[in-house]
Amino acid sequence: MTDPHSLRIAYLVYRGNPHCGGQGVYSRELARELTDLGHQIAVFSGPPYPDLSDPDQLEKVPGLDLYRSSNPFRLPWPHEFRSAIDIREFATMCTGTFSEPLAFSLRIRNILRGRRDEFDLVHDNQCLGRGLIPMMDEDDWPVLATLHHPITVDRDLDLEHATSAYRRFTLKRWYAFLGMQMDVVRQIPRVLTVSESSRNDIIDQMGVSSDRLHVVAVGVDPSVFSNRPAIKRVPGRIMTTASADVPMKGLAPLLEALAKVRTEVTNAHLVVIGRPKDKSKIPALIERLGLSGAVEFVSGVTTERIVELYAEAEIACVPSLYEGFSLPAVEAMACGVPVVGTTGGAVPEVIGRDGETGLLVAPGDPDSLAVAIVRALGDPELRAKIGAAGQKRARDNFTWRRTAEKTAEHYQILIEEHSVAKSGETR
Repeated sequence: MTDPHSLRIAYLVYRGNPHCGGQGVYSRELARELTDLGHQIAVFSGPPYPDLSDPDQLEKVPGLDLYRSSNPFRLPWPHEFRSAIDIREFATMCTGTFSEPLAFSLRIRNILRGRRDEFDLVHDNQCLGRGLIPMMDEDDWPVLATLHHPITVDRDLDLEHATSAYRRFTLKRWYAFLGMQMDVVRQIPRVLTVSESSRNDIIDQMGVSSDRLHVVAVGVDPSVFSNRPAIKRVPGRIMTTASADVPMKGLAPLLEALAKVRTEVTNAHLVVIGRPKDKSKIPALIERLGLSGAVEFVSGVTTERIVELYAEAEIACVPSLYEGFSLPAVEAMACGVPVVGTTGGAVPEVIGRDGETGLLVAPGDPDSLAVAIVRALGDPELRAKIGAAGQKRARDNFTWRRTAEKTAEHYQILIEEHSVAKSGETR
């Protein structure tokens, strides 16, 4: 049996930039904590590459990077095509479908095919590409996957907010990769997700067997996300972390709520970690609501600056329509900032009891959100109470060390089950 204190992990992330949502943060922090626990990890990533604590752990998997933020759906130069996989990836993109997960899985299968003796297992972070199937069936890899939440939720919310038949058509083409992911995830023997809410939704919407699906919550590094008593709170400041143009993140309802809040709390203003895309409807919404000068977008900032921004805020807001977990909520709580959130998805699992460790309202309801924000901004004692209680909850329940320890336990179970299955096949 493999020594549980020194597992060798091939960790896969098809795109790992720490500024691309939670996946980059998850990859960086999990790799760091697993290393601190004594395990050996190599992070195989396609572009954009993650910013790891130990850069030597990164093994770059070159790809076409067709969806780079500066030039999405770009046309590669002829010299960039190095293999049949590259050609297939580009051709699939031309049909309007997200082609990265499949292409990455095929590339990584080729890379790891001759390296079976270097690693004990493969941990796939939400790629779920078809190349994983022969890795398990033909190459003898024990494979575990993390699925943060069912992407079917993203698809359904995007379709719900689509404003034209053409937009709905293009979204259906884009999300065509989901069929592959649903097929692959049903065949992976052990799948981790980050909340009970996500677990239930993955079972219901993606057909994953309940006995294969296990919850390992994510968290924060409490030595980084903590109080900054030397920094003064800015009166009326609300902070949120939201992908401006992703309906699921709920920025539009928050802006509508802010307009209502400012009729009672005139100094209320919002700092958004994120930025609108080109042709975004958010700037026009800000102008229509009379919020010019009351909303500031901040992007490309360091983790330390994010912590400072939390320290400057009187409250943090998580307005999401749905979350598989909510790193922004637990980060704010760990910093001692009172959080106003929604009951969308797993947000209540993170925030806890309404009125005790945070304030909770229905998702997509600007009126209720405005009432909760006004209540929090107008009551310093309430802010102090839920800020302190929320911080204790975050530190007691949601840390990256706990995530790594629980994940390593599942690694060991996976290896043992793989060994038993293999011995049964040889009888």
